[in-house]
Amino acid sequence: MEPIPIIGGTGALGFGLAVRLAAAGRPVAIGSRNAGRAEESAAKVRERVEGAEVEGLENPEAAKRGPIVFLAVPFRAQSENLTNLKDALQPGQILVDATVPLAAAVSGKATRLLGVPQGSAAQQAQEMVPDGVTVVSALHTVGAAALGELGEQLDEDVLVTGDDRDAKRRVAELIALIDGLRPVDAGRLEVSRLVEGLTPMLISVNIRHKTHAGVKITGLPDELWK
Repeated sequence: MEPIPIIGGTGALGFGLAVRLAAAGRPVAIGSRNAGRAEESAAKVRERVEGAEVEGLENPEAAKRGPIVFLAVPFRAQSENLTNLKDALQPGQILVDATVPLAAAVSGKATRLLGVPQGSAAQQAQEMVPDGVTVVSALHTVGAAALGELGEQLDEDVLVTGDDRDAKRRVAELIALIDGLRPVDAGRLEVSRLVEGLTPMLISVNIRHKTHAGVKITGLPDELWK
């Protein structure tokens, strides 16, 4: 079974994703700019999940480990990371972008969305990745804190956008491994600008109600990925 690389796996969202995927029995490669920090995070995952197969590596090495690579970094670090991954990412790979262009990334408010010339962070990622790499956008509405606590029961939908139907389906299969998360096809990659905008809205809701609200789409058929 091929590992699932998580670039930014030392951050809250990336670490939570590593914990959940490891608990689902999948090997994980945590990436960081610093291999030592990556291994520290990997060791923490192994402490939480008995028998977890997790390794910590520098980002370029982690990105080479598997066909579907998750990018879970702050918006301010997205461009730098993608530039550094140009020689690591290969045609045929899928990059799952979970970046949100929040004003907090540049010392602003976390409830304010930044404008991105390409339309969204995911579209910026698609513009930056090497030819042949497909970008899928997902995981913007899942709370990092809840994701990182295995005792926390999840019950929410994950809106997945992208221009390649098969790539979205493959990403959805990985997301569905996490108990309590239901991946939903939300359309083409251009829709990612709307999905990314849900994050500051949820932050605002959660601040006001002191909770960890997510997104749930009603009225959907039982089979979503035929």
